[in-house]
Amino acid sequence: MHYQDTESAYKILEVETSASDDEVKKAYRKMAMKYHPDKVRGLGEQHEKAANEKFIKVQDAYEQIKKERNMK
Repeated sequence: MHYQDTESAYKILEVETSASDDEVKKAYRKMAMKYHPDKVRGLGEQHEKAANEKFIKVQDAYEQIKKERNMK
């Protein structure tokens, strides 16, 4: 998924566009841990589905920011 503007990707990761690369990485890790399918298993199908959708959005947002910033 590609967001129309990178600002949306930053909002998904809950960081400012002025955040350092390290801050972006930390935000991604925090969000990925929070919504990882293994973390929500057993909380009910609806909750698991919503968390999985958010997890995918977080991954996509991070990939977009990494590409824009040429991060490794």
